[in-house]
Amino acid sequence: MFKKILASVGIGAAKVDTVLETEHLQPGQKFNAHIIINGGDVEQEISGLDLALMTRVKVSADEGDYFTNHIIDKWRVTDIGTIAAGQQKQIPFEARLHSETPITEINAGYNQSHVWLETGLDIDLALDPTDRDHLHVYPNDAVSTFMQAMDKLGFGLVKADVEKGFLRAPTFQSHSGCYQELEYKPTARSLFGLQEIELSFVPEAHKTHVLIEIDRAFRSDGYVDLTIEHDHVNLSQLCDQLERLFS
Repeated sequence: MFKKILASVGIGAAKVDTVLETEHLQPGQKFNAHIIINGGDVEQEISGLDLALMTRVKVSADEGDYFTNHIIDKWRVTDIGTIAAGQQKQIPFEARLHSETPITEINAGYNQSHVWLETGLDIDLALDPTDRDHLHVYPNDAVSTFMQAMDKLGFGLVKADVEKGFLRAPTFQSHSGCYQELEYKPTARSLFGLQEIELSFVPEAHKTHVLIEIDRAFRSDGYVDLTIEHDHVNLSQLCDQLERLFS
């Protein structure tokens, strides 16, 4: 009886660790992992286990901006059952990274983009132990080529962050509840009077949408959007297309 009471208040609770086959991924890529549960000092019944793909988002409010954690995607593992004191269970797990997962591996002067996988046990009447695994998320070919085009056109990436909200354009919209903004500035005096360009990418399975915010001197901000088909990624053509948009 005393051991059951200890378990109910979270003393001697089971611990969980998710071991990824690789932490280096691209948005939309499948990943594999093993969830390792180590029993505590007493036997416990585990009703389920949650894995969440997380990021840090900036929220704009009347009292000022602040940052908070945001769930991009979530998975539920059930039928785990009872784990004895000191017992170890390993559960294989496979999922796909959300296509709108922010990119973390970018060469920005100020990079506030972070992504991690968080794991928690749902033990009835117990405190939830958690495990956090940071991910290295790389751009897909379309996004990488777009960033190369910006470099070739004389723009440097100065800041990257993730904001809470949804993107909407005439031909697409985002779904994850957050979006990444890449802020570019001209590395030299811009011929087109451009002061700043902000990019947000919304990848899908076979194409990537781009929302472009253009800040020109003495003019209000303007928005344009384009779509890159993944089987038609061409750096030279993209540079030509962007030059026309920026002129």
